[in-house]
Amino acid sequence: MKRILTVATALVVAAIATGTALAVPPSNTGPPSVTGTPRVGETLTAQNGTWTNSPTSFTYQWQRCTAAGPPCAGIAGATQRTYDLVAADAGSTIRVRVIAANADGASQPVFSGRTAVVQQAAGAPTNAARPTVTGDPRVGQELSAENGTWTGNPTSFAYQWQRCDIDAVICLDVGGATGRTYGVRDADIGFRLRVEVTARNAMGSNAATSTPTEIVEPRTPITNATPSIRIISIRYTGARVYARFRICDDSPRNLTVLATDSRPRRTAQTRRFTTRIAPQPCGVYTRNWVPAVRFRGAGHKITLRARDTSGRTSAPAARITNR
Repeated sequence: MKRILTVATALVVAAIATGTALAVPPSNTGPPSVTGTPRVGETLTAQNGTWTNSPTSFTYQWQRCTAAGPPCAGIAGATQRTYDLVAADAGSTIRVRVIAANADGASQPVFSGRTAVVQQAAGAPTNAARPTVTGDPRVGQELSAENGTWTGNPTSFAYQWQRCDIDAVICLDVGGATGRTYGVRDADIGFRLRVEVTARNAMGSNAATSTPTEIVEPRTPITNATPSIRIISIRYTGARVYARFRICDDSPRNLTVLATDSRPRRTAQTRRFTTRIAPQPCGVYTRNWVPAVRFRGAGHKITLRARDTSGRTSAPAARITNR
């Protein structure tokens, strides 16, 4: 043994005397680290750490660990400086093994610290608290949309204002009303208003609607001894007809709606509907029914009247549908 040590010492002395460099691979002086967001679909990057003896190359092996730490296992094929997180990584932690090399050899493996637990992929925004509408629902006033609360870090929001029946059964878009604010107009009288908010991020979009406002009121009070009725639209879905209409009345009581189907040379038929919420002072309603076969075709006429509890009946409002 003494002979071997003497030879080794002699070689070192000879190397120093002749100016020959010793074969010394890199040595780590600061551990590697991992940067990036630990979430499925994101990319992690290995930071090499600090080394002595001028490394000329590095090799990497990414490892998947349990949420609490070791044991860790190498991820097949994950040998680049960057690593794209996949679904199998969710719920685990990730670390990287780094080996540095130079002309004199390779270092011992050195491991980075572990990431936080990898989260599931970020998806489209999800609504956690519904949007709201602020402002006075009265003609001439302005309403504003509040976005509500969303998960998924939305990057933008879009708006669509809608008119809803007084009983909020049917809501339809208001054409062109896509700003965050909305000026209440005469056409809104008797409706409730709500806003649909669409939140977007890079993964997609989702929409949520506010609760409808109170019933939109006119600028000035309405007084009328007899109810009035006006047809807003008549539409069909298959054989079923949907009539949307506005009733105004200064009495805070429910009314009866008389809906009459008629056609030349056919016996007319009248249906009765009762409002569930009284006009305040106006209300927009939608009622639907299936007209008898004898009314289908050209000349089908729908006539609506509103009658209050004292028996006063509005002037008729009529429309020919040709269905």
